[in-house]
Amino acid sequence: MLFKKTNIEEKLQALHKNNSESVDILKQIQQVLEKDAQNKSRITRNLDKGIEASQNDFDFDLLETDKVYHLSQIKQICIDYRLRFLDSKYFKGEIPVEALHKIKKLQQEHQTELKGFKIIAPSKLFKLADKDDPLLLAPIGNNYYYLIHKWGNDLHPMRKMLMWPFKNIVNLILLVLAVSLLTTLLIPEGLFSKTSSSSHFWVLFFFTFKSAAAIVIFFGFAKGKNFNPAIWNSKYFNA
Repeated sequence: MLFKKTNIEEKLQALHKNNSESVDILKQIQQVLEKDAQNKSRITRNLDKGIEASQNDFDFDLLETDKVYHLSQIKQICIDYRLRFLDSKYFKGEIPVEALHKIKKLQQEHQTELKGFKIIAPSKLFKLADKDDPLLLAPIGNNYYYLIHKWGNDLHPMRKMLMWPFKNIVNLILLVLAVSLLTTLLIPEGLFSKTSSSSHFWVLFFFTFKSAAAIVIFFGFAKGKNFNPAIWNSKYFNA
């Protein structure tokens, strides 16, 4: 064979030896890795300890407007879907690596250290891990928050409707009335009386309503439940 085959490894080693800066390459890599580890450690500590901050020094020219939300909007969503908006230190689920990378990227772009992280999630996610969809936000200032990352699955499409009775006492009473009326209509005529009349129907309805209301009240007190507007930003389990 006239020409010797080219060994890429040998060519790479030759180039490496000819580079005057190759002596410090490992040291530079080590410094970069150490700095990256320190940044990740600080981000994790800020998330776990939930360091309070009312705002961060964002560069407003770099913010995406569709990720900026006012506290009133967050509150409305939490009330409608029975979610909580709490400091990240109360979150017991696992924050994904993607979220940490986004925080790191934002800190590099805005030349600041982000603090005061908040999370929107169902109440149970602040006690144990689950698969619903938490949202990680950081305060901008003046009750505005910037959405950093969302992970997990979307909420059930019927969640808003299912949580409607827990928005206030009026909704809950209307639900109990509707359930009582439906239950009364399903009771066969003559089950409790040989004759049927409107007065008999309303007496039966009143009895059914009292029974349903008693169950709801007992469940509410026994479980320490409260309406959505009272718990959306409460850190207490039995709020």
